[in-house]
Amino acid sequence: MSKNKPRIPKFSELLQNPMLMLGFGFGSGLSPKGPGTVGTLLGLLLFIPILLWSEWLAWLVFGLGLFVGSYICGKSSEYMQVHDHGGIVWDEFVGIWLILLVLPEQAWQYWLAAFITFRIFDIWKPWPIKNVDEQVEGGFGIMLDDVLAAFYSILVIWLGYLFIV
Repeated sequence: MSKNKPRIPKFSELLQNPMLMLGFGFGSGLSPKGPGTVGTLLGLLLFIPILLWSEWLAWLVFGLGLFVGSYICGKSSEYMQVHDHGGIVWDEFVGIWLILLVLPEQAWQYWLAAFITFRIFDIWKPWPIKNVDEQVEGGFGIMLDDVLAAFYSILVIWLGYLFIV
């Protein structure tokens, strides 16, 4: 896989390749600035209505997203010839979905806390997230570091809820 600055695909490529469309978060990963942040925001905005409408459907969407996520991210990575291309944001979708599912309450304050804490941990990558990001290859590795960042976020949000709120 290339170590040079990765190219950004055109939206027309996403339209021609459904796996790339999913991997690049329906185009949100094409953002020239902060594609992970834009992808997380879109993932949050798409998932909240599902979660508010039907919790069991939200769990189903999350489960399917997690189950096929390694394949989606792996195939997108292979197509782009870059491991964990910054524009691949399906992993951000699944990470924010996990946090949203287990919030203490479904309220805008918790949605904001989910977004902020997830972005902090996904960017900062404290131990062992950084090790996983660097050492676990393929789509599974792309997904795993974001799931770990989600767990850190969940821990922080619930500790705040239990000890501050």
